[in-house]
Amino acid sequence: MAPATFVQNPTETPPQVSKRVTVQALVESPGLASIPSNYTYSSNPNEFAASNPDEDTFPVIDFSLLTSADPHQRSKIIQDLDRACQEWGFFMLVNHGVSKSLMKQVLEGCNEFFNLPMEEKMEFEGKDIWKPIKFGTGVDVKVEKFFFWRDFLKCYVHPQFNFPNKPKGFSEVAEEYSKRTREVIKELLKGVSESLGFEESYIEKAMNLDSGSQIFAANLYPVCPQPEIAMGIPAHTDHGLLTLLIENDIGGLQIQHNGEWFNVHPLPNSFLVNTGDHLEILSNGRYKSIKHRAVVNNKATRISIAVPLGPSLDKVVSPAPELIGGETGHQAAYLPMTYKDYREHQLEGKPCLDHVRIPVASFGYVERLY
Repeated sequence: MAPATFVQNPTETPPQVSKRVTVQALVESPGLASIPSNYTYSSNPNEFAASNPDEDTFPVIDFSLLTSADPHQRSKIIQDLDRACQEWGFFMLVNHGVSKSLMKQVLEGCNEFFNLPMEEKMEFEGKDIWKPIKFGTGVDVKVEKFFFWRDFLKCYVHPQFNFPNKPKGFSEVAEEYSKRTREVIKELLKGVSESLGFEESYIEKAMNLDSGSQIFAANLYPVCPQPEIAMGIPAHTDHGLLTLLIENDIGGLQIQHNGEWFNVHPLPNSFLVNTGDHLEILSNGRYKSIKHRAVVNNKATRISIAVPLGPSLDKVVSPAPELIGGETGHQAAYLPMTYKDYREHQLEGKPCLDHVRIPVASFGYVERLY
């Protein structure tokens, strides 16, 4: 692909980019000292200010205790898991059993993919959200008002595994990584099932996880000459049940907690885990899908890999019947909708949860029932 070209608009400085290109190609353009105006997210230099969470309060879950044969240890970690999902919607997962070498290999594979010649990456370019393998830039909606400082590779890796055949060996590493992360998420969901008062296999059976939809989403955030006004990914929540995320030791993830933004720096060899929209729906609001965003920097390129696992696409997701009516005294806070139809709403560029939240006349939308 040719270097990016710019068109000067007399009312805007710096100029706009005249043709949509990847951010990596834009950064490699000669003489880029400032970002094009159509990449400007905010004129407020304090827009992305965030605090660092207290290390003693940010939840850390020890996966080895969740799989422990000691019932006391398991009971305690399930209580910790319940508290993390209720109070933060995020936690760091340690001692998860996925090897450090595999995590390193998959990050290196992503770096090699993004450094392929442009024409090779563009073989996977497309706008259809259901395309099995897709390379693109910005965010995945039709109503993007301005451009975001991100390139991505998004692949559906379960129930069928789809992945680029280049660079050499990357597909095999990604397949193993997808398998291992799926195992971790399914084990976590056993603990979540118990924290909700169900048998451990409840969510796996109710959400048809044997045919559940799993995505491998690699994100590239190149060095940005004006990080104070550009945005990697705007504030959003994730669809699905749980998402596992790793990064290449370059910070940039911010999460919202009690109305305040916090920087998150995962512990070495840990996963950052967040609850998704469909766990919020299934739990009838007990667990919240929390907003998060990715900011950029002018020092180093950040790579992150997010792996969300959701129900099967044809599964109708609604609050668990056991959590509404009867002795619970709780109303259903969300309408039923298939996972596939829910995903289709992503293209509209507004929170998908707005389509299924049930308004309550007395106090507006149900925000929390617990």
